[in-house]
Amino acid sequence: MRYLLAFLLLLTLNNSFAQDTSLKTKVSGTILNSVNLLPLSNVNVININKVKGSTSNSKGIFEIEASVNDTIHITCIGYQSLRVRVTNDWVKNETTKILLTEKAIALEEVLVRKYMLTGYLEVDSKLIPYKENYSYSISGLSKSYEVGEQSPKAFSRVMNSIFNPADMLYNFFGNKPKELRKLKEMRKDDTVRNALETKFDRETLAALLGIDKDEIPEILQHCNYSQTFIETANDLQIMDAISGCYEEYKVLRKK
Repeated sequence: MRYLLAFLLLLTLNNSFAQDTSLKTKVSGTILNSVNLLPLSNVNVININKVKGSTSNSKGIFEIEASVNDTIHITCIGYQSLRVRVTNDWVKNETTKILLTEKAIALEEVLVRKYMLTGYLEVDSKLIPYKENYSYSISGLSKSYEVGEQSPKAFSRVMNSIFNPADMLYNFFGNKPKELRKLKEMRKDDTVRNALETKFDRETLAALLGIDKDEIPEILQHCNYSQTFIETANDLQIMDAISGCYEEYKVLRKK
């Protein structure tokens, strides 16, 4: 009888521990340099599943909302990005150590060409190459559409892209409703927005949307953003552009 009571007590404790573990909503960790094991501060940590963000402090420590099997995307300038899955052990232990590896960056040869400047502003301003992006405003829509350099077919290309229901927007947006719902969540989390504002590599944004980063320029082209915008915008601007494009696309589809 005593053994039976002890077994039941042990079973009850295990069940209680399992329930407590499942109720945990946050995990923490310490991010270290893989070479010297020194803590890394200001590392961006984003939960892709819950679209929540965090940043490591001066001791390399971060805390973030997470559940078992969530994917944590970790990025830092000068280091290889890393994806870590939240395991049962991590949730039980509440913390873990994560090592980041420095990137080996090889600088390519840069050829600097001189402008044949004269010293006169009126003359020199005409010698320096200048790109001008054109945009069209369409009645009933809240924003204008960029078309890059001016061309006779630019306006018709904008109209066809917007009002053709079989265009590439359907393939990207229509088949990814779950990922694109994350766009609204991204805009709510200040940590995520701040992280995207400092990035230009499209890597974190692609991970959050569940697409390949090479698809992002194609999406923006079909949303009629200029090549200059696609090449120079930060990830936050890209996110807002895709979000705005998707919202207008949904409105037009309903009409």
